[in-house]
Amino acid sequence: MIEYVVAQSPDDRVLSKASEILRGGGLVCYPTDTNWLIVCDPFNKKGVEKLYRIKNEGPLKHYSLICDTISRAVEIAFIHDSAFKMIRKKIPGHYTFIFEAKKKITRAIQANKNNKEVGVRFCPDLISQNLIKVHGDVLLSTHITPEILGLSAGEEFYSYQIEEAFRGPLDMIIDPGEYEFVGESTIVDLRVEGEVEVIRMGSGPW
Repeated sequence: MIEYVVAQSPDDRVLSKASEILRGGGLVCYPTDTNWLIVCDPFNKKGVEKLYRIKNEGPLKHYSLICDTISRAVEIAFIHDSAFKMIRKKIPGHYTFIFEAKKKITRAIQANKNNKEVGVRFCPDLISQNLIKVHGDVLLSTHITPEILGLSAGEEFYSYQIEEAFRGPLDMIIDPGEYEFVGESTIVDLRVEGEVEVIRMGSGPW
């Protein structure tokens, strides 16, 4: 279940196997710049249902979409010119950007359909970037908290603890070994042309 990789050069064979799992409606877990994530293919109904079920949350709960490039992001989000100019020098980075959602994602995810918005992340880690390239599309993600694993808030945890907690619903854990989290991402609302609202100031400077 746990696949070990080198963070600076994740094995394409592992990423290809992860992509196959995602296409089949499975769940994959790995650490990013901010925390451990569980991801699924947002266009596989089985995978989306499993992702929401593993967090015990309703379908209107928003999860972030992970992208590798702006060109990939514009397939699911309306990114106006002023927003493009602002984010192109910030990505990849410790940010979650809120955009107006396009039909491609609102048809697949109930939360995005409900209020027509989507949160997009461009994670700087190479596992995220390379996995999306191999998979050929964006990923829907939710983070793992210590509380879900039965630990105290803020307590550090490792891949073997995730494996023990989610041995049934989780299909693969990609572990790069040494990693360091920077803290929460900065959330920036860029839905309206010419307007910027910082929802949460986190690790990404704004």
